[in-house]
Amino acid sequence: MDMLILSISAGAGHMRAAQAVKGYMDTHYIGTDVEIVDWFKYINPVVDKVVIGGYMGTLKATPSLYGKLYDMAEKDEGISDISHTINRLLAIRTEKLLTGKNPKIVLCTHPFPLEVICYLKKKRKLSYKIISLITDFAPHSFWLRDEVDYYIAANEDLIYEMKWKGVAEDKIFPFGIPIDKRFTLDYDKNTVRRNLGLKNKTTLLLMGGSLGMGELKETFTSLFFGSLDIQLIAVCGSNKKLKESLTAVASSNPERAVVFGYTEEIPALMAASDLLITKPGGLTVSEAITVGLPIAIISPIPGQERQNARYLINSGMAIEFKRGDYVEGIMSQLLASPVRLSHMKEIAALKAKPNATGDLCSFISSLI
Repeated sequence: MDMLILSISAGAGHMRAAQAVKGYMDTHYIGTDVEIVDWFKYINPVVDKVVIGGYMGTLKATPSLYGKLYDMAEKDEGISDISHTINRLLAIRTEKLLTGKNPKIVLCTHPFPLEVICYLKKKRKLSYKIISLITDFAPHSFWLRDEVDYYIAANEDLIYEMKWKGVAEDKIFPFGIPIDKRFTLDYDKNTVRRNLGLKNKTTLLLMGGSLGMGELKETFTSLFFGSLDIQLIAVCGSNKKLKESLTAVASSNPERAVVFGYTEEIPALMAASDLLITKPGGLTVSEAITVGLPIAIISPIPGQERQNARYLINSGMAIEFKRGDYVEGIMSQLLASPVRLSHMKEIAALKAKPNATGDLCSFISSLI
């Protein structure tokens, strides 16, 4: 096998990045053998349910606890002993996978399988090349391992922090986070709006990630019943209760909003919009800046999303709504400032990596 991609289904972003790479390789490098494995599901469906279920449950119920664990892992405060124990347990099944597939390259879009394959490479002196594909805009230490051969970073800005954390610069390739090719296509904004039953006017897109998390309902309701001359598109992901709730709100004025559950049409919805209100997941951020969409951040999860938010705000590509903020007031100020919006779009264009998937796959092909 040429390349094995290991990911997990915690949220949707890690798997979307894996699928973007495989899709491009299958299309442009025909004959190259690439396979994606949902790592926890492969290890054991029960383990997958327990770990991913616990992970998601913690994010929903006590995000501050998750943030604390994230920070502890960054500082290696007692986490390493636990992770080494887990590695030994998971390595047996993972080694069987690697022996059966015998890949030349193992690419990881999540740090959990990355840690185990690095452990195996070190203990068994295995020869495969390891690529760490960092799917956020901050290089948490979980992504950084001595056994990794190449790091794929969101852009050049991450290089400085990675070098500070001990990564050799010649291992870092700032190709960008791989995204679906549809985000690089040209859409006619007015046509997309018309197909959605919307008017040709200022349009805000609200997203809560694949799980529809965060203060999406409060933000949507505030803007829907506000006085701004806008229209809304809301994407609730797999959160059926949220979709039902927002649909009920929108039913009082169907011309003002369109509500989706899970949808594959995010590229078109972003093309129809003038601003994105979202949790700052790494893939969603990459998709938004690729299409030049200014971002308003809501409800970042403590940990990687908080780091992503900090990067976006410091770079000038985003603003943030915090709990208790007067959303309509902040939004009216932003929409009334074409200079600010134009500046946010210009920075996004500078930071975007629209050829990320192609550049990464070309690099992979050269290694094979």
